[in-house]
Amino acid sequence: MRDQIKTIGNLIDKQSTAFLSSVDADGFPNTKAMLAPRLREGLRVFYLTSNTSSMRAAQYRQNPKACLYFCDRRFFRGVMLLGTVKVLTDAAAKELIWREGDTMYYPQGVTDPDYCVLRFTAHQGRYYSNFKSEDFSI
Repeated sequence: MRDQIKTIGNLIDKQSTAFLSSVDADGFPNTKAMLAPRLREGLRVFYLTSNTSSMRAAQYRQNPKACLYFCDRRFFRGVMLLGTVKVLTDAAAKELIWREGDTMYYPQGVTDPDYCVLRFTAHQGRYYSNFKSEDFSI
């Protein structure tokens, strides 16, 4: 791949859904479709919204290992990122990715105690396109 950051970044930015996996107490993967990340820093750091009371947030507090996957169904290509998730509840993190209309999910606004930020930090990845896969470091 010529320009890994640009190619994979474009794929990610065009998706409205991300698939985020956590590990449950028995060591099994749990995958959930989520709204696309609100913010990304290259291919390393991604910020997503969630509920503080969610099963997923509890799982990340117990075991931060995670997988973030983006799929371009039209061209049958995708990228898997392996890393960790930190559950953030501080005001700065919450304000960073808050958007107008989020009160639909968090009625008390940006200070809603059930609103948190999931910060995914990637350590490595795997890109699939044209019937072949390629591992890459981040």
